[in-house]
Amino acid sequence: MPQIIPIKELKNTSEISDLCHKTDEPIFVTKNGYGDMVIMSIEKYESTLKKLEMYQDIAISEYQIDIGETKDAKLAVQEMRKKYDL
Repeated sequence: MPQIIPIKELKNTSEISDLCHKTDEPIFVTKNGYGDMVIMSIEKYESTLKKLEMYQDIAISEYQIDIGETKDAKLAVQEMRKKYDL
């Protein structure tokens, strides 16, 4: 379940930092009762970006299949593992 905190709690920077590192989800910050920002640890942010990049590459690959631009599967997997340090 996502964490939701009011913006005034951002004064407690050490506690917020601890919370960001303890949870595996982003923390939603509200202002005047409405969603305003999202905060998360750098590690979680970088992990999320890596996943988004991988999903984008998959979408590109599916498009390439549709238009007939394909390559050897073993070569493609090797390239993907190298790119994403898998």
